[in-house]
Amino acid sequence: MKPLEDYLVVDFSQFLSGPSAGLRLADLGARIIKIERPETGDICRHLYTSNVIMNGESSVFHAINRNKESFTADLKNAADRQNVWELVKKADVVMHNYRPGVMERLGFDYESVKAVNPNVVYGEISGYGNVGPWKDKPGQDLLLQSLTGLTWLTGNAGGPVPMGLSIIDMLAGTHLAQGILACLVRRTIKGQGALVQVSMLESAYDLQFEAVTTYYYDGKLPERSEKNNAHAYLGAPYGVYKTGNGYMALAMGSIPQLGQLLKCDPLLAYTDAGQAFHQRDEIKSILAAHLQTGTTESWLEVLLAADIWCAEVLSWDVLMQQDGFKALNMIQEVRMNDGYSYRTTRCPIRIDGEIFTSTKGSPALGENTEAILQEFKA
Repeated sequence: MKPLEDYLVVDFSQFLSGPSAGLRLADLGARIIKIERPETGDICRHLYTSNVIMNGESSVFHAINRNKESFTADLKNAADRQNVWELVKKADVVMHNYRPGVMERLGFDYESVKAVNPNVVYGEISGYGNVGPWKDKPGQDLLLQSLTGLTWLTGNAGGPVPMGLSIIDMLAGTHLAQGILACLVRRTIKGQGALVQVSMLESAYDLQFEAVTTYYYDGKLPERSEKNNAHAYLGAPYGVYKTGNGYMALAMGSIPQLGQLLKCDPLLAYTDAGQAFHQRDEIKSILAAHLQTGTTESWLEVLLAADIWCAEVLSWDVLMQQDGFKALNMIQEVRMNDGYSYRTTRCPIRIDGEIFTSTKGSPALGENTEAILQEFKA
C-alpha cells in the first residue's frame, strides 16, 4: 500500500509547476483528479518541446500527467461549477497554479473552499507571490531564472546562461508537494487544514541558498571561471574537460597531486591551496590541454585508483546501457486507456526498500468525467 492511498487531490493546475507536484503525490498513492477546460484542456497538452508529439499531444504533458484522472468543467458554467464543488467538498487537497486573483474570481479560492471543507489542505503556486510590484508578472521558468540571478551561475564567464531544464517550475512543484505533505501530517495529528503557498520566485532564491549566503558574507558577485566553469565559487580543477575521445568531469582535488597522477609537470608549481581559486583559469587551461592527450578511460583508471573524485560524462544513449543505471529500474512503461503506451521515469523515492511504479498513463481530455460524476453523485 502506498502512503497516500485514499487521499483525494483536486488539481486545477496546468503547465509544469503545479502538475509536477501532483505527479509526486500521485506516485505516492494519492488520487489526482485534474480539472481541465472542455475542448482545450491543460495548455500543456499543446506545449510542444521541439517537434515531439505523442499520441496527438505534447510529450511534456504525457511525462508529467501520468497516473491522473481528467475531469472537464467550464468554471464559468453554473452546472459545471456545482459538479466541481462536489469534488472539492470531499477533497483532502485542493491545488492550483493560477496568477493571484484568478481563483478568487472563479470562486474556488482558499477561503471559499475552506468554508465548505474546513480541514482541506489548499496549495497554490504563483510566479512572484501575492504581494509586491511583480505579483502580476507571468510566472514562466526562463523569466524567473533571468530575474533571480540564476543565469549568472551557469556556463563560462561572459553573458548569462540559463539552465537546460525548466528547473524553477519543477522546484516550485517540489516545494508545494513538501508543504502539502507537512500539512497532511499536521492535519492527521491536530485535525487542522492549511493554506500552503509557494512562489517560483522564492523557490529560485532558495535554490541559490549557498551562493546567496556567500554573497551576504563577502558582498561580492559570483565570478565564473573563463575556462571549464562548473561552479562559480569553486576553484580548479572543478569542471568538465574534453579528453582525447570524449569528456570527463573533475571535482575537488589537490593541484600538485593531480600533476603527479596525470604526469602534468606544470601543475606541480601550484603548491599554495589558494592558487586553486585565484589562478583557476590558468590552472584549468593547463589541465584542459593535457587531458586531450589521453583517453577518458586512461585518465579515470589513474584518478579513481587514487580516490580522486571524477567521472565520465555520459549522454543518455550511453548512460542507459550502463549496469549502474539498469540496476535502479528508473524507467517504467505506462499505458493510456486507448492502448497507447510509452516509457517514462518512475517515482525516485523508495520507502521500506520498495520502489513505486504505476502502469497508468496520462488521461485523455475528459475521459474520467462521466465516471467521476456518477461516483460523486452516488
